[in-house]
Amino acid sequence: MSSSSRHKSAIRSTKTVFGSPQEGCISRKDLLTIKSLDVRDIELIIDTAAAFHEVAGRAVKKVPALRGKTIANLFIEPSTRTRTSFELAAKRLSADVVNLSGSSSSIMKGESLVDTGQALECMGVDLVVIRHPAAGAAHTLARTLKAGVVNAGDGAHEHPTQALLDLFTIIRVRGKNIAGLRVVMVGDITRSRVARSNIHLLIKLNASVCVVGPPTMIPPHIEKLGVSVSYDLESALKGADLVMILRVQHEREQRSLFPNIQEYARLYGVTRERLALAKPNVLVLHPGPMNRGIEISTEVADGLSSVILDQVANGIAVRMGVLYLLAATRGAKGVGGA
Repeated sequence: MSSSSRHKSAIRSTKTVFGSPQEGCISRKDLLTIKSLDVRDIELIIDTAAAFHEVAGRAVKKVPALRGKTIANLFIEPSTRTRTSFELAAKRLSADVVNLSGSSSSIMKGESLVDTGQALECMGVDLVVIRHPAAGAAHTLARTLKAGVVNAGDGAHEHPTQALLDLFTIIRVRGKNIAGLRVVMVGDITRSRVARSNIHLLIKLNASVCVVGPPTMIPPHIEKLGVSVSYDLESALKGADLVMILRVQHEREQRSLFPNIQEYARLYGVTRERLALAKPNVLVLHPGPMNRGIEISTEVADGLSSVILDQVANGIAVRMGVLYLLAATRGAKGVGGA
């Protein structure tokens, strides 16, 4: 049985999940970080995503909401899921889409990020979705452009739409009351933009967050963000409502942070036996791509508790909501801006 079938009875309708429908749009032009979002903005994005979610079930998966708008996906850092999700979201809103990668942009020829952004704006681009290996790149672009900017991941800083789609996935299964849920986040907290965005979001909604990993992967003083810290996975998993598993990032030279992959899997890999320590209705999330047999076992990834594929599907609806709200906006401040 798939995770979608298992949770079918719990899936909420496409009516707003936080209560009565909210009218209007966000009066800001950018989505840069979760940290500076207020709860009203979070509610509006989630409610808008819920309204767009039913589009995926139609024979024609398209609405004319952003017809005439142009969205540029500027991915200086490689991506498959996030870039494809943003592209599908824009096209389902009937926007025109331009895809640019690091290798195909003038940045490889020495042009600055700001110059590239200004060139796109001069061509009539309304929104720029950017992924960049440098923290703060999206903020730099947003300060320069009148066009809206969406942060699709900047270095080890933040990945706001990933946190929002994670929240949307949780709400559709567990309901809107996030307060009091025990969330265990496992892996490289220090270098994970997904972890940082999710911590900011979950703490705002009064969830209880525990981060777990080797001492070399836990940033000092992280308790100041309102989380607890554990270095013992089995102890942390006891009574967990949600388990968020982070990818071992081979491309970021992780080998210096733990002796070897086998040792990491032995101490911090989430297996079926370990997951049994959590609550019976625990949900397992992973931002992908997964390293099976390292941070997560195949039994857990494909098990009844997993909502990993739901995250992928829900990402399109959430990004449709974000793009729609920002494209309908002509404010001066950024959503979640600095």
